[in-house]
Amino acid sequence: MTVAGLAAAREIAKDIKLSHSVFALPFALLGAFVALPAGPIDWRGLLLSALLVVGCMVSARTAAMISNRLLDRGIDARNPRTVSRALPAGRVAVWQVRVALLAASAAFVMLCGLFGVLQNNWWPLALALPVLCWICSYGFFKRFTMLCHVWLGASLAISPVAAAIAVRSAAVFEPGPWLLAGAVMFWVAGFDVLYAMQDVEVDRRDGLHSMPARMGVHRAAWASRVMHVASVLLLIAFWRNVPALCVGVGFAAAVAVAAVVIASEHVLLARGGATGIAKHFTTLNGIVSLALGGAGIASIIAARG
Repeated sequence: MTVAGLAAAREIAKDIKLSHSVFALPFALLGAFVALPAGPIDWRGLLLSALLVVGCMVSARTAAMISNRLLDRGIDARNPRTVSRALPAGRVAVWQVRVALLAASAAFVMLCGLFGVLQNNWWPLALALPVLCWICSYGFFKRFTMLCHVWLGASLAISPVAAAIAVRSAAVFEPGPWLLAGAVMFWVAGFDVLYAMQDVEVDRRDGLHSMPARMGVHRAAWASRVMHVASVLLLIAFWRNVPALCVGVGFAAAVAVAAVVIASEHVLLARGGATGIAKHFTTLNGIVSLALGGAGIASIIAARG
């Protein structure tokens, strides 16, 4: 890769915030552990699956974020908060971002194919393109529906179900992965509504359909609260439906921690507005995902020996 290519890659990576992969990655790994077949854990096979899940998760999220930057480059150029991003600021060219999108998408498809080659599970490859289409289309939805936040939540919620299918395809017929996916969907949708409050005036000016722009900040805040309550209730249902999680109090404690942290986001909103949320966005949501994913995986390992 040339020096210019490396510089463009750095700019793109900075813009899509690779560190934010932490929001969905622990849930993807937890979905993989929930899907483990009965009997002693095959640690060698699990390690291989985990590495492939991590690769798929990061490459899929990278493709989705790059797609969003491409779709929103005109909107970003008119928004004071986002005008300094690489594309609207002219630090990278559109063709370079398109090449990056193709590279991330190809990496995702290739990694999905490795599940077939190495583990004789071809479902990940069969579902790779539909998943890519789903997660890369988020940018379109805020142009015509307030459900764009739920669509984004569903995009991240795919990860635990997809990881479960990759480890054991029959897990798709069990409630565990779906309950976890529902909890992730409402959690992400709820905090995306709060995050969108930074751009209310810009969204109204550009005719975008974020909940804060269409419902008003007060009603949107209540919609976010309802989503977050639904998320916590689904986490409790997930805990009760996966027997390994009921061994000990680790996952139950993690759900309690997540509920407190999520509630703190709404306290920050009440005290400092959307700016207060934005300052602590990564830290708070990172705590939620890492606490739940870590405690869930630890509980399953302890229960399964």
